[in-house]
Amino acid sequence: MRFEGTLDIAAPRDRVWSFLTDPKQVTTCAPDVQSLEVTDPHRFKVVVRAGVGPIKGTFTMNVEFTELEEPGHATVVARGQAPGSAVEMRSTMDLAALDGTRTTMKWASDVTVSGMIQQVGARLMQGAADKITQQVFSCIKAKLEAPVTA
Repeated sequence: MRFEGTLDIAAPRDRVWSFLTDPKQVTTCAPDVQSLEVTDPHRFKVVVRAGVGPIKGTFTMNVEFTELEEPGHATVVARGQAPGSAVEMRSTMDLAALDGTRTTMKWASDVTVSGMIQQVGARLMQGAADKITQQVFSCIKAKLEAPVTA
């Protein structure tokens, strides 16, 4: 499955880059994160409760930034498993500065699922993915557009 979109953020590109490439910050916007372990600046492990319809599980995801071209491009690969299900995701983001105070993020994710979660069906999976994406991006916008406190 492929997901893609564009997000306008009222924050400078360097601030957006710093937030999105920091596992400790960006995972605060992911729903149902149970734990985070940063292995090194390019790799981390996250445990997240996720599911679609009646199929739910706790996924252990190994995440790696495979491309980092500061401050404009990143590629992230994530692989994870839960009992009876597996997921693999490759995501890219490109940040463009609109001016000194605004950034446009163009993103795309290719997701492959297998096991029990695959049996749910594409339409139900698409709906769940759209809902999670909306939650994550709303959180990212809110955090990045909030006034910077000293």
